[in-house]
Amino acid sequence: MFYERIKELRLSHKMSQVELGHRLSTSKQTVSNWESGYATPTLDMFQKICETFSVSADYLLGIEPQNFLDVSGLTMEQIAHLQQIVNDLKAIRPENTSQKT
Repeated sequence: MFYERIKELRLSHKMSQVELGHRLSTSKQTVSNWESGYATPTLDMFQKICETFSVSADYLLGIEPQNFLDVSGLTMEQIAHLQQIVNDLKAIRPENTSQKT
């Protein structure tokens, strides 16, 4: 599960393996090995990955099915705006945007 989640997160953040490796002070090959399931990161590196993507360890390991957004430091008004954006995005389902044949 980890290897799927890290790739999913990397792609959703529009990062290449090279860029993620650079941010984590490791190589593209190491990132590739994680994503392929050939290697696992050290505990310290695992923590850096969680921090880089602002996700919990449980999410990254596939224990927790939901991803959470860190809104600490934001005002209640800013959080309300983010919630409205989330609601709007949830309302746009792929089946609502594709043409039915």
